[in-house]
Amino acid sequence: MLLNIGTIDTGSTGFMLLATSLVMLMTPGLAFFYGGLATKRNILAIMIQSFVSLGWTTVLWVIIGYSLCFSGGEGGIIGNFDKVFLNGISFDAVWSGNGKIPEIVFFAYQMMFAIITPALITGAFVNRVTFKSYFIFLTVWQILVYYPFVHMIWGGGLLAQWGVLDFAGGIVVHATAGFAALASVLYVGGRVDKNSTPNSIPLVAIGSGLLWFGWYGFNAGSQCQVDYITSLAFLNTDIAASFATISWLAIEWIKERKPKFVGLLTGSIAGLATITPCAGFVPLWASPIIGILAGVMCYFAVQFKNKMKWDDALDVWGVHGVGGVLGTILLGVFASRMINPAGADGIIFGGGSFFVKQLIAVAAASAYAFVFTYLMLIIINKITPVKVSEQEEKMGLDTSLHGEKAYDDGVI
Repeated sequence: MLLNIGTIDTGSTGFMLLATSLVMLMTPGLAFFYGGLATKRNILAIMIQSFVSLGWTTVLWVIIGYSLCFSGGEGGIIGNFDKVFLNGISFDAVWSGNGKIPEIVFFAYQMMFAIITPALITGAFVNRVTFKSYFIFLTVWQILVYYPFVHMIWGGGLLAQWGVLDFAGGIVVHATAGFAALASVLYVGGRVDKNSTPNSIPLVAIGSGLLWFGWYGFNAGSQCQVDYITSLAFLNTDIAASFATISWLAIEWIKERKPKFVGLLTGSIAGLATITPCAGFVPLWASPIIGILAGVMCYFAVQFKNKMKWDDALDVWGVHGVGGVLGTILLGVFASRMINPAGADGIIFGGGSFFVKQLIAVAAASAYAFVFTYLMLIIINKITPVKVSEQEEKMGLDTSLHGEKAYDDGVI
């Protein structure tokens, strides 16, 4: 039911416009983060993959994305086409989810999530895939992986009816993107030069700072109004990220006898990804535990990836995939209705069945994202080559695919 414009909560609406802007900023932040980690010859090639999602995902979201995610399909896998091209959504329509913000604000906020999710995957196959194949991937993956899980969990679909929770994207964003990244790595194969080093660690730091900053909108904004849960999600986010940062730094310092800046920055992203599904459902005392576990588990996931010789160049699986799965499982441990009545009780509060549901849901989502992505790449490769030639890779994709250079000759 659409309500009168006079019922809008201006405070919550203003906050959600800010949160939407923060989440939008995360995609350029991701581009800087990945761009700094890439080699000098592949900076633009990885950055354009994030920035093109800002444009193309918005087009898809307006045409069919929002409708497939948030229109009809109650208890199902996907929505319907009732709201294509924003059909039936007037500028003064209020979002029926809470009756406090305009639906167009909710539309915009969720669009920013859709933009960054497939962009996360790109770090895994940096300097190895053609732009044409990535563009097809960006389109199909959203429609057949991202949209169904948004609908099933946040759009009143199958998993929501079953009682699965995901506050801001542990399953919907990080688990699906992380395991899609692993499938991409296994399909595309390794780089010619596996020992490539970051071209600009300061650029990585700028990207990491923008991501951390934007994550407050990502998590706190997922309450879609301003109340005590909004504040809880905000602080849980920062605490978990901080504990994960120091945990990763400490482990790496002990093992390599030097404190590594890239490791510290990577640890912060691991903590942010892991707290995401939990942020508005768990008590404050749980966030340090979640952060420490994130730093430790994601660090060793990356070490395991290295041992297995999976060439996940920028550790998307180890950070986002493992972080999203871990956070979803820990939500099944620490969630409490005393904290958020709209949530559930985790296993330590007697909610054993909820824990099992979280475990099954995140395992199924990860497996589906992995299998579908691998099969999709096989099909795309029949349409257009997925992997660049060895000559193009050695030349660098900035020049061979885009005809541009990030820096003038002799700089950096």
